[in-house]
Amino acid sequence: MFRIEWKYLLIAIGLFVIEVCIGLFVHDKIIRPYGGDFLVVIFLYFLLRGLLKTSSFKLALSVLLFACIVEFSQYLNLIDLLGLGENKIAQLILGNMFSWGDLIAYILGVAIAYWLDKKFIQTE
Repeated sequence: MFRIEWKYLLIAIGLFVIEVCIGLFVHDKIIRPYGGDFLVVIFLYFLLRGLLKTSSFKLALSVLLFACIVEFSQYLNLIDLLGLGENKIAQLILGNMFSWGDLIAYILGVAIAYWLDKKFIQTE
């Protein structure tokens, strides 16, 4: 079930660096909120693809489902229900505001990650 595939992990590391740079240096109304959400699901896909032996389709659906659950937890205001509204790490991971645009970014990000993997990376 577990494996190490460096080609995927190196992509994930690169995406992580980009995400950190966006978080630290970009303060706009498009790239930071939507570009970050778009890239985070791609990051998760490639990270997990590098660590788990599973089908790319199941992984893509799992990452999308996870992202949607996190987004809908924002709709339900879960972070405050758990008493974590002031916790910066919880805010970073769970977010604090529901957005349909975020869901679109997740769908597009997972679709792109899956397509890139199938078209250019997978050798199976």
